[in-house]
Amino acid sequence: MKAVNRRKLEAGGWRIGDAGDFLGLSSNEAQFVEIKLALARKLRQIREERDWTQAELAKRVGSSQSRVAKMEAGDPTVSVDLLVKSLLAAGADRHELGRVVGSRRR
Repeated sequence: MKAVNRRKLEAGGWRIGDAGDFLGLSSNEAQFVEIKLALARKLRQIREERDWTQAELAKRVGSSQSRVAKMEAGDPTVSVDLLVKSLLAAGADRHELGRVVGSRRR
């Protein structure tokens, strides 16, 4: 956000923050959520690059299409280990996973 716009909003009584601020997350909790969402985005990216449907990825992972949809959406019922296992089944390697976990989304 541009500084000018931020100042205007704050002058109007608005508070500026991120989802972590809104939800009252600790720094560690916010980082965990960001990592989980990054893994979910990467899973979808790999699936789309390979031109697979969610059903095709589900077959490779040994799951259902609806579960893949939940993984890609970052659903809270999906565990990080399921995301990692699915990424590996989709062809990602540990170095790629490390880059995903280590990157910061801007």
